[in-house]
Amino acid sequence: MVGLSVFQKIWNDHIVANEGDRFLIYIDRHLVHEVTSPIAFRSLRERGLTVRRSDLTLATVDHNVPTTDRAKPIDDKLSAQQIEALRVNAKSNNLPLLDYQSPLQGIVHVVGPELGFVLPGVTVACGDSHTSTNGALGALGFGVGTSEIEMVLATQSLWLRKPATMLVEIRGSLRSGVTPKDVALNFIGRVGVGGCIGYAVEYGGPLVEQLSVEERMTLANLTTEAGGRTGIVSPDEKSIEFVYGKPYAPQGEEWDRAVNYWKT
Repeated sequence: MVGLSVFQKIWNDHIVANEGDRFLIYIDRHLVHEVTSPIAFRSLRERGLTVRRSDLTLATVDHNVPTTDRAKPIDDKLSAQQIEALRVNAKSNNLPLLDYQSPLQGIVHVVGPELGFVLPGVTVACGDSHTSTNGALGALGFGVGTSEIEMVLATQSLWLRKPATMLVEIRGSLRSGVTPKDVALNFIGRVGVGGCIGYAVEYGGPLVEQLSVEERMTLANLTTEAGGRTGIVSPDEKSIEFVYGKPYAPQGEEWDRAVNYWKT
């Protein structure tokens, strides 16, 4: 009997219900930023709904952050409005917010793993197409739209169609001057920009095993550029070491139970 892939294991562990080819998937972690979340929060208010699990959603300013002098006001009015809306929505819904003055603030796909908010084996949703970045840790990341953001906020779940799986084994090692981005672009060049449409891509092989978690992030991130639904690397000792001791990572007996699960 052929064993299940890491995608299939995580997917199966998170099924709440299914209707034909549509599955209601429980979402362990939700990341929101200032661009795709305002309408979702407004719709919640209009419908009289509340955030179901505020402890499982992390907000960060991301797309509209000044990159030169953060002490100055944001010039673009829409950008400033979006950031202020995120502040208001985070406060009114008791969500942790990484504002741009915070030393922990960063790119939405990076802060989750860096803080241990995203962990191996979890499902992650975010209103950005490159949520697959989280797959570097062995998490299942889905980029979603505004209506789906609202659903996760209200129900901590998503209706999804199960993608097919594609195993990509990468052998060899990186020569001097060659980066994980080069590897990803080479792969995309081979399969084409639509070569992974409808697939969850699982990366493996000797080269992937050699990469750091940060380097795997680049590989998983660029899955989207080949049309993939998500990209993932099986959790290993590097993944576990990466999240150990992070602010949001489990501790004590919970850590031991988590590690045992990740190793399955």
